[in-house]
This record gives sequence, C-alpha cells and structure tokens, in this order.
Amino acid sequence: MALISQGLLASSGRAESSERPNVLLIVSDDQGYNDLGLLGNGILTPNLDRIANEGTRLTQFYVAWPACTPSRASLLTGRYPQRNGIYDMIRNEAPDYGYRYTPEEYAVSFECIGGMDEREKMIPEVLKPGNYVSGIFGKWDLGTLRRYLPTSRGFDDFYGFTNTGIDYFTHERYGVPSMVRNLEPTTADKGIYCTDLFYREAARFLHQNGGEESEEKQPFFLYLPFNAPHNSSSLDPLIRSSVQAPQAFKDMYPAVESETRIATKHRYAPGAKVTTPAARQRDYRAAVTCMDDAIGKLLEQLEQEGRLDNTIILFFSDNGGSGGADNSPLRGRKAQVWEGGIRVPCLIRWPAGGIPAGAVNDAFLTSLDILPSLASACQTPLPADTKLDGYDWWATLRGEQPSPRTEMFWKRRNLQAARVGNWKWTDMGTGNEGLYDLSKDPGERKDLSKQHPNVLKKVKGRYQDWLTEMAESEPRGPFRDF
Repeated sequence: MALISQGLLASSGRAESSERPNVLLIVSDDQGYNDLGLLGNGILTPNLDRIANEGTRLTQFYVAWPACTPSRASLLTGRYPQRNGIYDMIRNEAPDYGYRYTPEEYAVSFECIGGMDEREKMIPEVLKPGNYVSGIFGKWDLGTLRRYLPTSRGFDDFYGFTNTGIDYFTHERYGVPSMVRNLEPTTADKGIYCTDLFYREAARFLHQNGGEESEEKQPFFLYLPFNAPHNSSSLDPLIRSSVQAPQAFKDMYPAVESETRIATKHRYAPGAKVTTPAARQRDYRAAVTCMDDAIGKLLEQLEQEGRLDNTIILFFSDNGGSGGADNSPLRGRKAQVWEGGIRVPCLIRWPAGGIPAGAVNDAFLTSLDILPSLASACQTPLPADTKLDGYDWWATLRGEQPSPRTEMFWKRRNLQAARVGNWKWTDMGTGNEGLYDLSKDPGERKDLSKQHPNVLKKVKGRYQDWLTEMAESEPRGPFRDF
C-alpha cells in the first residue's frame, strides 16, 4: 500500500462531476530531486511549495530517460523511448567543442532534420475527442521541421524553441536563432528573458481559452515546459558555464565571494573565464525561483477565474539535476541511470479529483503513466491501436490501492538499469555494476549483488525480457533501422 502522510484522503466521498478537468502540465529542465524550498536546502520556491501543500508530493516518481529528448517524448506518448523511437538525443555535438555551424550546415544537421515518428500519438491528440484546446509554450525538443512541430502533432498553439537548449535572452542555440511561433521562426522577442515569455504566452492562452476573453468554456491542456534551470547554450564559456537569471532573482540569494575563475582545462577554450561553482549554484537557484514566480502568477490567474480546483496541476523535472542542482539523498545526476538521473521531484494538485492536500506519497510511479491517467481523468478514450507502457494512477494517488507499477527499465547507450519491486540493478557501463535495495538504500551506496545473486539474476532477466519486447515492437524512427 502506498504510504500517504500529512493529508486526509478524499476518496469515495469526493464529489463526482461530469465536467472535464483542465490540465496544466509544468516541466522544469534539469531540476534536482532536492530542489524544493519545503525540503529545506535554501532554495526559494514558495509557489511550488504551495502546490505541494495543497496537493501531493511524489517521492518515487521516475522519468523514462536521464536527459531531455527521450524523456519528453515518453511523457507525451506514454511509451518507452525504445518503443516510440526517440531513444537518444536529437542534437548536434560539434558546438560542445566550440564549433559554430554555418546556416547551411545547420539546416541539414540531425538537430534540424530529426524528429519524432509521425505515427506516434501524443497527449493533445488523445484529449481532442473531449473538445480540449491544447497549447505548449517553452521547450519542444522533438523536431524542428514543420511536420514535427507541435501544431502538426495535435497542439493548437505553440510558442517556444524547438531544440535542446538556448541562450535565455538571445533565444539562440550556439548562435542559431531558435524561437518559433506555431510553424514560423521568429526573433520578435529577442532580448526578453525566456521564462517571462513562456509565462506571457501561457497567461494569454488561459485568457483566450476559458478565461475572461473567452466566449466558449472548453477545457484546456496547457503544457508548459520551461528551459529553466538548464545551463545556457552559448559558445561564450562564461555564459555557457552557468544558468542565466534576472538580477532581481539573483539578489534574493547571498552574495558569493567570487563570480568567475579561469578554466585551465576547458574543453575548447583553455584559459577561458568561467563561472565559479558558488556563482553557478546561485544562478541556478535564481532561475528556479524566477520560474516559480511565473508558476505562482498562473495559479493566481486560475484562482481568480474560479478554475483552479478543477485544474489538474502536475509539476516535475524532465530528468535529474546537473550543474548547481541538489539531487541529495540520491546518487548521480543528469545523463546517468543512478537514481539521481532518473528519479525527479514531482507534485500534483487536483482537489476536485480527490487528490489529498499536504500529502507525501511514496508509490512507484512514472512519467509513462501521465498519458493514460490524463485520458482517464479527462474522459477520453485511449488509442486502440497503440501499445502503452503506463497505468492509470488516480486510485494510487488517492490512497485507494497500491501502484499498478512493479517494474521499470532504462537504457542510455551503454548505461542500463532496472527496477523490479524495491530492487534496482544499475550498470554504468564501466564495470560499475551493482544491486541495491531502494527501500533501505535510495542512495545506492551498498551493493548487495554478492549477498543476493538470485535476486540479481531475476532483475537482469526481466531487463533482458524487456529488451526483447522493445526489439519486437513495431519499429519507429528516427534512430532504428527498418
């Protein structure tokens, strides 16, 4: 049975309504597991804390991949990366080493021509039969060609960037303009901090769809994938070595002793001036607090319009934290299959749906469960011809039954991991392999593989079964050969 503390269950006695709920799905970028103000590490997140206090915090919520693109593809499709075809990043590597593409080179690079298989169905398509209007404002990362863009994949409104990261002010990725409105590139807002832009667009969408400016009160699905607090994408080592944040939010944190240092071993600019670790952590936290402020204004808007309590508000990070993040007490970080790369902070608020306030739920749940759960709540059918890897989680969140999920698998190139029950097998691809009992050791410090060889055999066997199932599934691009 999932443990739920500090909250009263509103299960069988909750009010039932035929009114479909709204959905506000907020995803941060590279936020650490411990980076919520209510957890006491010093970061300022009063509005995320409000969601937790008025809703439920999940302590064992996982994403399907330890970095951007595949994680986002899976949360939108409810399918493992190996099944939906996005099992690696859609990005270019050359700028990591200081190379700036010419426009002609960039136009034919994989970052520009790769995208999610057009046969995949995403959340807005699944909700469309319920008359949902869908918008996305922020980071897309699932293809830049018109056929891959959000408004070609079920969304009605899009403003944001299409690749894995940008400069927060120029909106360029290593010098390449990256902002798009619906199907058209735009530089109209260059110079404005992008978190402010994504808030602006989200607020506009709410006003136009069911808000004060709207005549028709149809339900909405608003997907708000911020790029905060992801490091800034720039060929300038000083900008790239930190997270850009407005000065007003930096000033909310203690001053650091030194802002910059000389990086003698920089990968493409030896001797470059870069941000110090202390300043990077301050900048990271400032970017999170700025994002939190935007979230708070959206909560206030929904509250003033009388729509807050019947809006499903779901917040989590796309993967584990990096840079100035705090993933404690977990081991590892972004890009790794230790818990710190795949277990992320997650909050959900929906009073009208019986989600208890002030609760902490330790059920084993994942981003794969979002699509089927939203379809259930929004009273829309699941696609009959699509194999999903998630479950309906509402009874678990209300404390009525244990999680239907008992296992989960991850593969990032030569990094592998499997969780079966409370047992976790982790293989970091360099001989660093172990078996851990997460019920007693969530930090994966004590390898029990020698003490429990039969358990190790069982967990690795289930992983091999999963690999076979993924290989036998209907193939999807862009990586798979078929």
